[in-house]
Amino acid sequence: MDFDWGVISADEHDRIGALHEPLAEAIRRLVDASLHSGADAETIMAARQTIDEVTEMLERTPTDRPRVLRHEGTGLPVVWRNPAVGRHNPLAPPMETHHDEGRVWTEFTLGSVYEGPPGLVHGGICALLLDQLLGEVATRQLSKPKFTGTITLKYLRGTPLGPLRGEAWVEGHEGYKTYARGFLRDAQGITVEAEGVFIMPAWARDA
Repeated sequence: MDFDWGVISADEHDRIGALHEPLAEAIRRLVDASLHSGADAETIMAARQTIDEVTEMLERTPTDRPRVLRHEGTGLPVVWRNPAVGRHNPLAPPMETHHDEGRVWTEFTLGSVYEGPPGLVHGGICALLLDQLLGEVATRQLSKPKFTGTITLKYLRGTPLGPLRGEAWVEGHEGYKTYARGFLRDAQGITVEAEGVFIMPAWARDA
């Protein structure tokens, strides 16, 4: 299950990002507005028509870029489409990860688009974000092919909407397995803990 990787230069990466990241942010704003709008039927029908027109405009020219890309300067995968951290994916929370001394950390804010119980982040969103954080640290910024084998979460209390911090680190290795732990927290302390096992697939071991 190897991939035909394309390579993208730093300049091209930045050029495309400057186009698509604001587009993704505009769509996030649209989603949030659609949840909170109290507009009348006529306004909503007009908005739907405009959205359909914009969608058709974007659909006219599909991308010809390879589905999987590596950054020419860093050698790391480009994860624009990733639903947890993809900077071009409007579904992804506004989360940017940082790597420092064997740990990955992030600080971000979640709004009501990610709400489960009133005022709290949906538990599945917490799981998505922690799977991403543990996976990044287990794969050294996604540079090593390893997939989630198991992930276990312990919800200590509800995770409030608003400013949050996430961290993850590697606990150890055993053959083709990497063990990682992490958490989400708000200003009052940890809300969710996670531990996971990440496994290198057979095709990568042979390589």
